Amino acid sequence: MESVQQRARRQQRVEELCAATARALTGKPDLHFRAGRLRLRDRLVPVHAPHLRLDPDWHDLQAHRGMIDSVALRLCHSDPELHRALAPTDPISRLIFELLEQLRVETHAPDTMPGMKRNLRQRFEQWLRDFHGVGMTETDVGVLLFTVAQIFRARLTGEPALEETEGVIEATRAAVAPLLGPHLAGLRRTRGNQAAFADHALALGELVSGLIGQAGGEGDDETDEDKDALAAFALLLDFDLEGDEPADGSAASGGRSPDEAGDHYHVYSRRYDRELEISKLVRRDLLAQYRQQLDALVAAQGVNTRRLVRQLSALFAVPQRDGWSFGEEQGYIDGRRLGQLVSSPDEHRIFRLEREKPVGNAVVSILIDCSGSMKEHMESVAALVDIMTRALEQAQARTEVLGFTTGGWNGGRVWQEWLARGRPKAPGRLTEVNHLVFKSAEQNWRRSRRAIAGLFKQDLFREGVDGEAVEWACQRLLAREAEQRLLLVISDGCPMERATALANHEHYLDNHLRDVVSRYDARPDLNILGLGVGLDLSAYYRQSLATDLTRGLDNQLLFDMVQLMAGRHRR
Repeated sequence: MESVQQRARRQQRVEELCAATARALTGKPDLHFRAGRLRLRDRLVPVHAPHLRLDPDWHDLQAHRGMIDSVALRLCHSDPELHRALAPTDPISRLIFELLEQLRVETHAPDTMPGMKRNLRQRFEQWLRDFHGVGMTETDVGVLLFTVAQIFRARLTGEPALEETEGVIEATRAAVAPLLGPHLAGLRRTRGNQAAFADHALALGELVSGLIGQAGGEGDDETDEDKDALAAFALLLDFDLEGDEPADGSAASGGRSPDEAGDHYHVYSRRYDRELEISKLVRRDLLAQYRQQLDALVAAQGVNTRRLVRQLSALFAVPQRDGWSFGEEQGYIDGRRLGQLVSSPDEHRIFRLEREKPVGNAVVSILIDCSGSMKEHMESVAALVDIMTRALEQAQARTEVLGFTTGGWNGGRVWQEWLARGRPKAPGRLTEVNHLVFKSAEQNWRRSRRAIAGLFKQDLFREGVDGEAVEWACQRLLAREAEQRLLLVISDGCPMERATALANHEHYLDNHLRDVVSRYDARPDLNILGLGVGLDLSAYYRQSLATDLTRGLDNQLLFDMVQLMAGRHRR
């Protein structure tokens, strides 16, 4: 059985391939996946046609290839503003309008790309099989929608209907084709003109909506089976979500403004907040014991550290002039050696070359989520952090290892103060946060190796306020002089602090984390990455990597992390 971590990593690889394909086909470098949705920069790319709505746990890479090829054609050959302006408000008419526009752009697949055409056909046909296979064609509404979808595609592409369903649609096709005929004829003729095509699409949407009403798909006579057929046909999609979802929590707050809903992030009390050094927080003899355990764990991983150091050096090191190399056979003539050419005409080593050496001028901060759910992963995380920290140092990059947790469960002393004051509304962050320093940038790995092993101390792990921790780590990075600044956040989920969620709303900490990451990620002098432990963190971090740590560390995982740092794991 595939684990949750393996499934998350597999899905991320599928999305990386699909995003790369979309960028190549459209020439739009800002296309990426985030939280399982394709985006152009920070805007969602609408995918409303029913055959393009995929379930990551159910559909394979082939299905995703057909989907992304179709979406790429939509981006290249459809004007979104015109489409929104012409789209009808009736849900059934809108459904047909969306389907027809998607089928129209699919006819623009070039003849020089037979693989793309094959992907598009297979995706549509597999959707037909799925729709039929779950019994949706056993109702009048279901078989009507199933039939008109095949009629539309056959008319636009010239390809026949799916052979195995001919018996299912034969009677319905014979009945509805004459009614749709005049506008069907105009579909293929106007497929190169979106506005003209829309006239026929709107008319067909009205006709199909009327036919569904006659078949019992509207009013009091609508059956449960008809409702299921419409839902399976993606009738209930959120058609109006054309842009990005709200980042201010308004959706979670009943549509009110952030200030009205108390969503503007603030802190009830910082009285008990602490920044703690692990070397001073944990007993020295206990850290020594933890270090022995970590050394044994790292040794058991079998990681090719030398290769990792070479990759990181190539990533972070910058060539710097380091004097001259003399006695070379090519380069600049060395005037001091011209006498050798006179006395020994066969002597060619009279040149000099400028010598360069790689010098690292980067600082990398590793921020670890020390919430309770991370306990089960912490051995693997500690080994990973130790290996990366040591390799980065050998690659001449300064590193620091940070963590974040809370000072108590369920708000601790701050929660008690809030209760004593009568529970004022919208209190904001309602807990005491602890920011942990395992290794500072000024210390080398050897001096910090015991403190890094402090990750094994289980009672440090409580709850997490991710947004403030990311902001704290970013501020520390920006305070250091460096050509490259990189923050790597290691976490296994969304922010969670029970007291804050109860007193505000469940998305309060999520929204703040997104806001912080968006604000700092926009800076040219700082790069924020997410390393998801068994989870896709792309909902928060534009560049992220899902990892499977259930089987320990391997060289491929570390290579993927280097690729992530290099910006090649785009979402």
